[in-house]
Amino acid sequence: MSAFSKRTRTATKPSISGDELPSFLKSSSESEDEQYEEEWDPKKEVACKARMPKPKVPRVEKNSLTKKKSAVARKGTKKPAMKEEPDTSLPIATPGGKEKMTLPWLKKEENVNVRCSAKRLPVKKVSSIKGEPGLEDAEEPSTSATVSKREVKVEESGEDFTFDEPPLKKFKTGCPQENRVKNVASGKLNEDHNMNWDIVQVLSQRTDIEEWVCANIIKLFNDDNTIPFIVRYRKELINNLEADALREVQQIMEELQTLAKKVHVSIQKLEKEEKLSGSILTALLNCKTLEELDHVYAPYKTGSKGTKAQRARQLGLEQAANLLIENPKELKLFFYVKSNVEGLSTIEEVKSGVQHILADMVAKDKETLDFIRDLCQRKYICIQSSLAKLTSKKVNEKDVNKFHLYQNFSCNIKNIQHHQILAINRGENLKILKVKINIPDGVKNEFSRWCVNKRWRPKAYANPELMELLRYSIEDSYKRLIYPLLCREFRSKLTSDAEKESVMMFGRNLRQLLLTSPVRGRTLMGVDPGYKHGCKLAIISPTSQILHTDIVYLHSGKGIHEAEKIRKLLLGHNCGTIVIGNGTACRETEAYFADLIMKKYFAPLDVTY
Repeated sequence: MSAFSKRTRTATKPSISGDELPSFLKSSSESEDEQYEEEWDPKKEVACKARMPKPKVPRVEKNSLTKKKSAVARKGTKKPAMKEEPDTSLPIATPGGKEKMTLPWLKKEENVNVRCSAKRLPVKKVSSIKGEPGLEDAEEPSTSATVSKREVKVEESGEDFTFDEPPLKKFKTGCPQENRVKNVASGKLNEDHNMNWDIVQVLSQRTDIEEWVCANIIKLFNDDNTIPFIVRYRKELINNLEADALREVQQIMEELQTLAKKVHVSIQKLEKEEKLSGSILTALLNCKTLEELDHVYAPYKTGSKGTKAQRARQLGLEQAANLLIENPKELKLFFYVKSNVEGLSTIEEVKSGVQHILADMVAKDKETLDFIRDLCQRKYICIQSSLAKLTSKKVNEKDVNKFHLYQNFSCNIKNIQHHQILAINRGENLKILKVKINIPDGVKNEFSRWCVNKRWRPKAYANPELMELLRYSIEDSYKRLIYPLLCREFRSKLTSDAEKESVMMFGRNLRQLLLTSPVRGRTLMGVDPGYKHGCKLAIISPTSQILHTDIVYLHSGKGIHEAEKIRKLLLGHNCGTIVIGNGTACRETEAYFADLIMKKYFAPLDVTY
């Protein structure tokens, strides 16, 4: 208002509307006083200026404002005013408005009056006053005015049913394809069973599936997802695998997890017995199959007399075996000779003890076992079965004749059929067959050269006597320890694959039977095949009532006479469908009926089976 002239502020003029403004300008003379010309200058519209809002008045202190408003609220009611504090769990803006901060130093106080009033819920307003971020705000009545961005309404629940219990911990359940979610249970399992191999890599090697797919499958199974759910709704995570492939991966994963648990149980037992050493621990953590675990842990089982290497270590010859590899120049075998100690009385006994320790070290070395396994994959290895010596009187000649195909049998382990493995195992269990895995001598020779020249080569010069001792140790390790281990592994793998295939074959056959089209509204003839006691017949009506039963002997030279009986039964009951059971003589019975149908023996009926 100070910008206007003095005459403008003192003069009193009637307000003129916008419609009367042009006529007023025309009627006014040019010789009027300059006062009126300046007053109606378009650049200075007094009427518009008067309606502008007043300039902002500096804010009154918070405490005084709170007192005034609380006094007004106190007039209408008799209830005492409640002092409310801001919700410290909400973020409060800083004076700059760029960042958010919380007030950890403020303590939450429980409002008892709010819980008691169930009809009316108080509303808190948390706002930040510029320059005073920590002050309390007074409770204001709700209006239709827009709330500023700095104000947040928080409603407290009328009742509290938590009973001071801590809130439940939330876990992530989503599993994006790229960002994996860590599973609590699986992480604990990995910490407890920290093997020297990665379960994802082992699964990928054994199933020929990509590693990222194996990792996703493990995660899904650890989250308790079922195979049908994974196949239907997680196709992108498993690369569109089928249910059978998932079952195979699940079975191998469970075998590896069981192996890891057994390994750590063995480690705990050895720790209690104070028999655990660094080499034994490494050998146990390197085991990938149950056969390897049995091979490593066998000397330490209760009731075991211990291996030759274990007894040699007790005599103190382990240092000599390590010196032969690390620094053979310092090894003097005659220093270990003690005439009063059994096993160390002569130089030959000392050499034998060192040889047993070296053989045990070679047989439990991970790199050595990996080399011999890879070597066997490239060589011709066959399984042989022959007739065992029949010393038991319980063996029946008929049982022996059942295995006449496998009395002089030999086949490559890569080409042998699954049913042949199962038959050989049955013959071995009945003590009729003797089974052997034949590994060629070329594997032994190549393995010995590799050990002497590369893996177990002494790090310094060794005299011919020590080199000969090293060769004997490697040959003894292969013959006495490694070869039996390989045979057990091959037999176990062949048997496991054959059993899996038999289960899958049973499933395929059952699936074929279950998917057979139904024969509703037909009269059926059921045939139970047999040789000695004949084939049992039963004719069933469409309503499952037994119409007729009989016995025919189709495989005893009476086939023509029995065919006429079957023809009369079929024509008499107007039966056109024959159902043949799966049992003894089922193939012969099927061929018999197929021959009659082909000759149209049952005309005019169109008989099928």
